[in-house]
Amino acid sequence: MDKLKFYIDGAWVDPAMPATLGVQNPATEEIFAKISLGSRQDVDRAAGVARRAFASYSVTSAETRLGYLRKIIAGFKARLPELARTMTLEMGAPITFATERQATVALFHFEEIVRVLEKYNFEEPMGPGVVRREPIGVCGLITPWNWPLNQVASKVAPALAAGCTVVLKPSEIAPLSALLFAEILHDAGLPPGVFNLVNGDGPTVGEAIAAHPGIDMVSFTGSTAAGIRVAKLAADTVKRVAQELGGKSANIILPDADLQAAVIQGVHACYTNGGQNCQSPTRMLIPRAQRDEAFAAARVAVDAVRLGDPLDPATTLGPMVSQGQFDKIQALIQSGIDEGATLVAGGTGRPAEINRGYYVRPTVFGDVTPQMKIAREEIFGPVLSIMSYDSEDEAIEITNDTPFGLAGFVQSKDRDHARAVANRIRAGRVYLNGAPFDRSLPFGGYKQSGNGREFGVFGFEEYLEVKAILG
Repeated sequence: MDKLKFYIDGAWVDPAMPATLGVQNPATEEIFAKISLGSRQDVDRAAGVARRAFASYSVTSAETRLGYLRKIIAGFKARLPELARTMTLEMGAPITFATERQATVALFHFEEIVRVLEKYNFEEPMGPGVVRREPIGVCGLITPWNWPLNQVASKVAPALAAGCTVVLKPSEIAPLSALLFAEILHDAGLPPGVFNLVNGDGPTVGEAIAAHPGIDMVSFTGSTAAGIRVAKLAADTVKRVAQELGGKSANIILPDADLQAAVIQGVHACYTNGGQNCQSPTRMLIPRAQRDEAFAAARVAVDAVRLGDPLDPATTLGPMVSQGQFDKIQALIQSGIDEGATLVAGGTGRPAEINRGYYVRPTVFGDVTPQMKIAREEIFGPVLSIMSYDSEDEAIEITNDTPFGLAGFVQSKDRDHARAVANRIRAGRVYLNGAPFDRSLPFGGYKQSGNGREFGVFGFEEYLEVKAILG
């Protein structure tokens, strides 16, 4: 499965300088593929051809771009099982989840952007003139390993629909599905230079993209620390920066909710994608009087988790993506124990029945207080903190007491009451009563969870400039 070439100017090309990196299967700890690591020269080459292609692609009709997008959708559907299996191998997502969520949600972004583009009006009269929306230019897209195709698709789809050209750097930890995706785009007949892919690490290729004077916009998904670095590098060329960063989302279970059902649902939501999910509801807020009942329900939920081989369709929780991620999670679990939280389920170390792979025991802490490390830091693993509150105002205060603001969750039998609480949460998206993910509504964060929005028409307009024409 070695993939040593980059996709630049409509062709698979050798890197400017030979350097390789092994891709590890986190379930077996074995290297099963190699990729090339790019350099500033590769980014420069890709940005140059993207700039040249922009001159013609930016003035194509919406109908022409819709034709390309529909071909991409058809190719994606044809290769969906292969894409899902590749993500299972490269980052450990259980095959059922990789098929039904990882690959399928990525496809959804292309289907959604077709719906947006079919109806979008690029010009409208306003006052004494016309407001016109035009593609922003060459877009540098930097994507993470936890949703390897979802984040690629949520950026590439609107960029191509808007008439932009692209230089993509997928995560070097989980790069193979993005390379298959590049094959799909090639087969769709996109003009050379419209889409380009350069593999590499953040400090080299990612930083080269962020700083490149030939790139007009950078869209980044990843940690807040890395996002700050991207923004600083982008500042010298005053390019647009859109970011989706970390999260520490709260799940407020109000006193009138069905507590057992809400807790069980909340535990499983926290463990989505192995907890390697930026909007996971990792802080569960419960009425203090319902503490013991909540702990019991959490244990029921943990008992239902099925760890194992991610290629087994019955597995619901696979390994963490890497040794580094495993070690970070272990240290944070230990910090919860050391700081006096009650260990409701799980704990440190691998599950007893597993002797290899980066598997973490699904863990729940109770009696967590707002200043504990596990309540403040993004753990990015299957670790839930249950926190108690005495009043609704206190619950909202705890919820908003974080530098993050990506998502929030509210559980109540009274939908109007839940909505009133949601309005007070400082976050970019709030789910009421287990509402499902939706690709058409905007996704993005307040505060240090980022700026800009992805998905649907809001995500599409991130890739457009606004021009006023008077007279």
